Amino acid sequence: MYRMLAFLFAVGFGIAAAAGWPAALSAGTDGAQAQVPGWLTPYRDNAQRLISAATADQFGWDRLAELTDTYGARLTGSDNLTRAIAWAVETMKKDGLERVRTEKVMAPRWVRGQESLEIIDPPHHVIPMLGLGGSVATPPEGIEADVMVVSTMDELQRRSAEAKGRIVLFDVPYTDYGETVAYRSGGARAAARHGAVGMLLRSVGPMGLRTTHTGGMAYGDDAPKIPAAAISVEDSQRIHRMVNRGRTVRVRLKMEARFEPDVESANVIGELVGRERPDEIVLVGCHFDSWDPGTGASDDAVGCVVTWEGMRLMKKLGIQPRRTVRVVLFTNEENGLRGGTAYRDAHAAEAENHILAIESDSGVFAPARLAFSGSESARRIIADIGTLLAGIDMQSIGPGGGGADIGPIAQLGRVPMMAYSGDSMKYFTIHHTPADTVERILPAEVSKAAASLAVMTYVVAEMPERLPK
Repeated sequence: MYRMLAFLFAVGFGIAAAAGWPAALSAGTDGAQAQVPGWLTPYRDNAQRLISAATADQFGWDRLAELTDTYGARLTGSDNLTRAIAWAVETMKKDGLERVRTEKVMAPRWVRGQESLEIIDPPHHVIPMLGLGGSVATPPEGIEADVMVVSTMDELQRRSAEAKGRIVLFDVPYTDYGETVAYRSGGARAAARHGAVGMLLRSVGPMGLRTTHTGGMAYGDDAPKIPAAAISVEDSQRIHRMVNRGRTVRVRLKMEARFEPDVESANVIGELVGRERPDEIVLVGCHFDSWDPGTGASDDAVGCVVTWEGMRLMKKLGIQPRRTVRVVLFTNEENGLRGGTAYRDAHAAEAENHILAIESDSGVFAPARLAFSGSESARRIIADIGTLLAGIDMQSIGPGGGGADIGPIAQLGRVPMMAYSGDSMKYFTIHHTPADTVERILPAEVSKAAASLAVMTYVVAEMPERLPK
């Protein structure tokens, strides 16, 4: 749910003059024939070196496989995440990154426990399900109730009298994540206000292979807390069809979900210290935690690898930019956003010295794109830098850069933001599911993302003037 907070921060921050820059800055170009503006000549060789190094092998994919194979799902508060954080610190040091450290974050711990869902009438049928993050448990014996199916909040309101004592199923067709996820975050609260004893949700995403999608949800003070779980698109549609035929569908839902006291977690930080302006920071980041069904490869281990990879390559190639480049592997994005807010609080004094914040948290599936949010003068400079990526067909920079974890520091420091985003249909098909594993991601997609982010990070960190706000 917290990814959508990124949109609150993805805004421009006014128009500032790009003092000291060449008078003729292009407004950006499209297509593989993009011409590189003359002011970028000093950066072309290193940019090409970074692209060549990133695409020469599948080092990034291999690191992604190592992370997800060895540490698996990394739900906040889990031993897996704690061990993965220690691995990241050790590995960054081996890469030669500087000032590698962790910064303490107190984060919520939600435990899934055992869970099950079965149709008991008509004929018995076990349904794959995933409790939604933050849900409460059922009684130990479970909840047995008839299912009421609705497709919209308005339909639930119109049929309010039917909801009492039932489990409400939101069979809501997927349109896009921003629109459909509202039923995941607020469906249980809405159903409880009308007297429902439980909530089921058609998984938020395109149809998969009977895969179920978990994710965060929230309660309110205006209704009881009822257990909430997601089922697959196929099972949701099946139940809906049976109800439309006049059949009563009765289910038994069992969940052991619970919250435990907050636990200590950490953001992981590594840097390449700027050779001339070490106090000015280009921030690249991702979230290191994941939901628990799969291994969190696409959401968001790959984002961590491709942002980190640019710094590893700069170090390997002996490239030390003017400004400091800082990678942050944020904790607790999925069910609390504590890592992003803790980073903002710990670095509030240097918020204004963040020059650019880049996040990768939407996968790397082709066709991917880069997006930017900031002033028009900054946008022109970013569009120019994009021409250095024409050889890998990443030269077009669209609107909408941002991210849930970089958002808090960006808002505080009025920092321009960028995002690397993969194909949304492929991404949301496996999002928060058992299918989110490294096998879904191609090595070439990882390499291309690493190359794009390395070049963008390098040039902004190396330019003589700050990127204007």
